[in-house]
Amino acid sequence: MLKRIEVADVQLGMFIHKVEGSWLKHPFWRSRFLLTDADMLSDLRASEVEGVLIDISKGADVRPKASTVTPLRRPLVTSAQAPSLAGAIERARRDRQDAAAARTRASNVVSFDPRSTAPLGTAREIDNARNVLAKASRLLSAVFEQARLGKAISRGQVEPVIEDLFASVQRNPHAFNGLMRIRRENSSLYAHGLAVSALMIALGRQIGLPEQQVKDAGMAGLLMDVGMGHLPIDVSTILDDLSESEREIVHTHTTLGQEFLNLGGELPAEVMQVCLEHHERYDGTGYPRGLAGEEISLFARMAAICDVYDSMTSDRPHRPRTDPNAALAIMRGMEGQFDERLLDQFIESVGVYPIGSVVRLSTGRLALVVDQNPDDYTRPRVWAFYDVGSRRIIKPEDLDLSLCRGRVEIISGDDAEGYDIPNFPQLREMVFNSACKTLI
Repeated sequence: MLKRIEVADVQLGMFIHKVEGSWLKHPFWRSRFLLTDADMLSDLRASEVEGVLIDISKGADVRPKASTVTPLRRPLVTSAQAPSLAGAIERARRDRQDAAAARTRASNVVSFDPRSTAPLGTAREIDNARNVLAKASRLLSAVFEQARLGKAISRGQVEPVIEDLFASVQRNPHAFNGLMRIRRENSSLYAHGLAVSALMIALGRQIGLPEQQVKDAGMAGLLMDVGMGHLPIDVSTILDDLSESEREIVHTHTTLGQEFLNLGGELPAEVMQVCLEHHERYDGTGYPRGLAGEEISLFARMAAICDVYDSMTSDRPHRPRTDPNAALAIMRGMEGQFDERLLDQFIESVGVYPIGSVVRLSTGRLALVVDQNPDDYTRPRVWAFYDVGSRRIIKPEDLDLSLCRGRVEIISGDDAEGYDIPNFPQLREMVFNSACKTLI
């Protein structure tokens, strides 16, 4: 039996038969499901949906509101009411059993260790990555503000961030970086530092550096642009078409950063060297010293790749982001700019189609890459969300391309910007979040 109820009346244990309105208004890709997850209930109540249809033959009914008047005597139950009463008693019994089982499961859950490096799937690690990001953002916003005011940065201030990032990348090399590609707000100086740090850790891990060097590489990526806070101009207003004098000023952030980090006296020399050299280019066309080839330190050659990739794939005040897959193709074409061996390893670390990429499928649909297939990076897991032929958004379709050989293939990377999809950044984030909840 179906019953329409307001979202405010939805409770755990109800069977959702239909969610009213467009799927864009709610975070669920399924229209029919038994609601047992408290987070899903919170998401539903926070959505724009006004009502749902519940099937009370498959789940709980609306609980009657407590009466404010105490009856003088208990009313008799008629024979016509008996079947519904029996059903209510049975549902109450099942609810009690479900609640007891949930308490048992909760009592057996071991609290998560944020420094654990035990492998986790991308969807499971995403929530941990969000916690790492939130914690690190709070810490780094204060550290970068202090640095802007001239207070030296100590190793102890940033090491907890590096330890958390290192553990997250060890658990899953794609989750944190995938999260940073999906986020709509990713343009602050410390957010860029966090993203580059995670990319540096993943690349260091990929090329087989010892653990401490991997962490130092992450610290270098985190702090390489600290000199930006000491420029005499507001970097948030900087555009691509700088005047020559503005360009010269911006270039000084490399030397300013190295000199500032040196004040603390605690950071590894390799970390401070990256501040100075991350804009050097393999063919000698970079700055500030025009170094070439292996004259540039290993960490700085790594940072050059990670810095450009994150800058291209993040929104900036003067330009929209580039799709991750397209960014890799562009970087491939920048001959002489990067150490090609490291660039090959970098692409291996993020995947041929990085999480957050938009790809065009042989079915004529656009899909978002939501997970990697470690056995074949050319066949990731995707969620199709847009039909190119009809030029309309569709209900997301989960496709593991490693299981779709011959039926669905990636034709090419694509750019959703070319299809005038309304509110695409919001849609991308919604599809990705729904995928993560479903794939856990």
